[in-house]
Amino acid sequence: MPIKPLTTKKFRTSLPWMLPIVLVLLFVAVLIWLPWQAQRMEANERQEQLIADTLWVEQALQFQLKRNEESLLTIAEDFVDNNIEAATITDRLRLYATNNHEIQDVILWDAQQKQIASNTSSTSGLTVNTDILKQALAASESFTQKLRKPICTKMASHNLVCRYPIFRDNQYRASITVSYQLQVLLDETVPWWFAQENEISLLDQEDNILAKRTAGGAGKSVYTHNRSLEFPQLTLHLHTNSTKSEPKLLSNLLVVSVVLLSLGLVWSLIALWRDINRRLHAEGALRKEVAFRAAMENSLITGLRARDMEGRLTYVNPSFCKMLGFPAEELVGKLPPMPYWAPEEIAEYENRFAQILTGTVQPEGFETIYQRANGERFPVLIYESPLVDDKGRQTGWMSSILDVSELKRAQELSRQQEEKLHQNARLATMGEMASMLAHELNQPLAAISSYTTGALNLLKQGDNVDLQSLSQALEKTTQQAQRAAQVIRSVHQFVKKREASRSNFNINALLQSVMPLVALQAQSSHIHVHYQIDADLPEVYADQVLIEQVLLNLTRNAIEAMQDVAYQHRQMQIHAHLNMSPDKHFPRLVLIQVIDQGHGIAPEVAEKLFSPFFSTKADGMGMGLNICRTAIEFHGGSLKYRPNPVGGTVFEFTIPCASKPNHD
Repeated sequence: MPIKPLTTKKFRTSLPWMLPIVLVLLFVAVLIWLPWQAQRMEANERQEQLIADTLWVEQALQFQLKRNEESLLTIAEDFVDNNIEAATITDRLRLYATNNHEIQDVILWDAQQKQIASNTSSTSGLTVNTDILKQALAASESFTQKLRKPICTKMASHNLVCRYPIFRDNQYRASITVSYQLQVLLDETVPWWFAQENEISLLDQEDNILAKRTAGGAGKSVYTHNRSLEFPQLTLHLHTNSTKSEPKLLSNLLVVSVVLLSLGLVWSLIALWRDINRRLHAEGALRKEVAFRAAMENSLITGLRARDMEGRLTYVNPSFCKMLGFPAEELVGKLPPMPYWAPEEIAEYENRFAQILTGTVQPEGFETIYQRANGERFPVLIYESPLVDDKGRQTGWMSSILDVSELKRAQELSRQQEEKLHQNARLATMGEMASMLAHELNQPLAAISSYTTGALNLLKQGDNVDLQSLSQALEKTTQQAQRAAQVIRSVHQFVKKREASRSNFNINALLQSVMPLVALQAQSSHIHVHYQIDADLPEVYADQVLIEQVLLNLTRNAIEAMQDVAYQHRQMQIHAHLNMSPDKHFPRLVLIQVIDQGHGIAPEVAEKLFSPFFSTKADGMGMGLNICRTAIEFHGGSLKYRPNPVGGTVFEFTIPCASKPNHD
C-alpha cells in the first residue's frame, strides 16, 4: 500500500518533463509533414493559376471575336441604311481585314444572297457562303427562319466561318460572312508569357485539334484545364496543358534543419524550465502580496475607486460598492455621468471633473452628495490623488470616499441641542423679566389700589369730606404710580442695553460671512443654494449682527419648508440687488431676497404670519418672523413675502443705504 503514493508522486514529478518531450516529437512530426503539405499547396496554387489564366485567355478570344462582329455589322448596316456604294464598302472591308490578321475572308450579301463586296476579288467567299447555307438549310426549318439566325461552322481548312444577318422593320435586308483562321487567331490573341508556360489548343466537339500554340514546348499533362467557347450553333473547346511538372520534395537539407531545430528546441526547453521555476517563485511571492493587499482593501471601511484619464472607473473596493448599493460589475468600466451622481448635483460633478482634468484640483478633501441605488442621498468626503505608473506618467486618479452621514447627523444633533439651549436661555430670560415685573409692580399697584379705595370712601362722606385726607391719598397714589413707572423704565433700560448698535458696513462682506452658515444648514437637508449678488452694493447703516440674524432666520425657515419636496426641487436662492426708492429720505435701498421651492404659505396661515406667538411648528414660539419684521422696520426698511411662481415663497426685505444721521 505505501508504494502507490510514492509512484503517484514520481509520476507527478515526471509529468512536467513528459510534456516537453511530447511537444518535441510533435514538432518533429509537423516539420516532416510540412514539405508534403507545401508540395500539395504549391500544386493547388499552380492549378488555380492555370484556371485563372485560361479564363483570361478565353475572355480575350471572346472579346476579339465580339469586337470583329460589331465592327463588321456596323459596315454592313452603313450599306443597308445609307446606300453606300459597293466600292466603298469593299475598301473598308479590305482595310479591316488587313488590320486584323485572323480574318481571311469577309463578304457582304444582299437580300437575294448576291455578293455585294468582299475583301478579296476571288469567289472563294461565294463557295463558303453556299456551304454555310447548305448546312443551315439541312434542317426542316424554312429558309427565311434560318436567315434570321447567326450561323457559325468550322471548315475543313480549320477555319471558323460565321454569318450574321441584318434586319430592318422585321425584314431580312443583308448578311455578312467572315472566315477566321483559327491558328492566326490563337497566335495573335494569346499573350507570349502564357504561351511560354502552357500548350494551348482549340478543339472541336470530337476533340480534333483545330489550332495549337506550343511556344514553350509540349505540355506535361500535370496541370490541364478546358474552357468552352460558345458560338451561334457551334461549340469549340480551349484546352490548356501546362509545361510545369509536379513540385519536388525538399532536399536532405530540410532533414538536417529539422535535427538542428529540434536540438535548439531542447536547449530552449531547458532554459525555459529554469526561467519557469524563477517565475513560479516570483508569482508565489506576488500572489501572497496581492492576497495581503486584497485582504487589507476589503477590510477598509473607506471606499476606494480608481479612474483613468477619461474618467472611466477601473477599480472599486467592496466598501465603495456597499456604500452605494451597486455591484462592482455595474460600476467598473463606466464613463461619466455615473449612476451614483445625484441629478441635481451633476453640474457640480462635471465642474469638479473639469478641474481634475486641468490639474487645478487641490489635494485637500471636498464634500459632495452621492445617491445610493435606492435613490437615497448621503454626504461624502472625497480625497483625490494622481495615479502614477513605474515610468512616472500619470495614468489616472485614486480616490478615497468617506460616508459622513453619521458625522453630519451628529453635528445636526449638536446644533439642535445648542439651539434648544439658546431657546431655553431666552425663555429663562423672559421668565426672569416677567418675574421681576410681577415683583416690582405688585407693591405699587397694591398701594395704588388701597389709596384709591380710601379716596373713594372719603368722597362718599358727602359734605363732610376731609379734603386734607383726600389730598394725601391722591398724593400717595401719584407716588405709587411714579414708582410703577420707574419700574417700567428700569425694565426698558434693561432691554435697551440689548438693543441694536448701528454702524456703516459692507453688505457684501456680511453676505460672504453668512454663506458658510447657510451652506451648513442646507447641506444636511441636501439643498442646493444659488447666489445672485451685485458686486458693487453700497454700504448700509444698520446693526450687522441683527441683519445677520434676520437672514439666518429666513434661510432656516426656507430650508425647513423644503424638507418634504423632491430632491430635484430642493433649490434655494439668495439675491441681493440695489433698488431705487421714491422716498426722498431713503432714495437707495438694498433688496435682499430668500427664495425657496417649498410647500408655500396657506391663505389661513398668511393672515397670522407676522402675529406674535403664532407658529406652524410644533416646537415654535411664533416670535421669529415678528422679531425679524420689527428689526427691519427699526432700520427703516420693510419685510414682505409673496408666492414663488415655480412653487414656494419669496421673502424679501430692504435696508436703506444711508450714512449715520447727524443730530442737531
